[in-house]
Amino acid sequence: MDTSRNEDRDHGRFLATVDPELAVSGVERAPPSAAPDAPLIVAIPGGSYTSGYFHVPGCSLLDRAVALGLPALALDRAGYGATTPLAQATIAGNAQQLDRAIGHLWRERSGHRAAGIVLVGHSIGGAIAVALAARRPGWPLLGIAISGVGLTPPPAVTATWSSLPEVSMVSLPPEAKDSFMFGPPWTFDPAVPARTRGADAPTPRAELIDIVGGWPSQFASLAAQVNVPVHYRLAEFDPLWIVDDAEISRFAGAFTQAPFVDARRFDSAGHCIDFHRLGAQLQLEQLAFALRCSMKRP
Repeated sequence: MDTSRNEDRDHGRFLATVDPELAVSGVERAPPSAAPDAPLIVAIPGGSYTSGYFHVPGCSLLDRAVALGLPALALDRAGYGATTPLAQATIAGNAQQLDRAIGHLWRERSGHRAAGIVLVGHSIGGAIAVALAARRPGWPLLGIAISGVGLTPPPAVTATWSSLPEVSMVSLPPEAKDSFMFGPPWTFDPAVPARTRGADAPTPRAELIDIVGGWPSQFASLAAQVNVPVHYRLAEFDPLWIVDDAEISRFAGAFTQAPFVDARRFDSAGHCIDFHRLGAQLQLEQLAFALRCSMKRP
């Protein structure tokens, strides 16, 4: 028995001790049996959400993965859940920490015989997935599926994030948060926002500053180092990024070493596509992409 890992079997919560300086928590789901070539889905949430983002009732990527026979886990990033905080919660710092954590979890779960790992990252988690892939980690990365992150934040968003109070953690009131995370009322079930509250969490101020300040200038050099397939979606009604065909083409074109890039606008949804009426479509596309990445040709 691995005594470094404690788990609530009913809810799939786990806490793993990577080394004396790093612990990581999250949510895990595993099918009764998985095919030998099934990919392991590792999901990275965005700012203001714990790993519960990917396991909201009725919107769970983890449940959808298990229904397809795929093992899946979602991770709490630095400063969320019981994961060890970072002194500076930047995209690069998160990528470095998660590289260690995912390597540990992969070795711990080597018995599941997965073909490798596909990262699913939302918002800041998507930026971190790009930074992780650019590191070319020692564990077997098969591909990255990212949503909710663009290249150019609107001036109003940059001004808002840059004027945040000088505190280490930022909490958003639910109503204000919903205005950022959801699209027009017709795009989501009105009961869903209340169901997402269990995944809400304060956000390290440093990562909000980095996503509008550092990320746009760092992206091209990071993307150019990614050598695995990329799946990318940006929501039609995402208020946090400029959304148009030119921006999406520029994003996709930066992955010059990726074997292939599937990039497009996702219509009829807001920033958190997973929580919208068409969230199932996004998740099924991401899981289909993961299966494609795990297929080995003779």
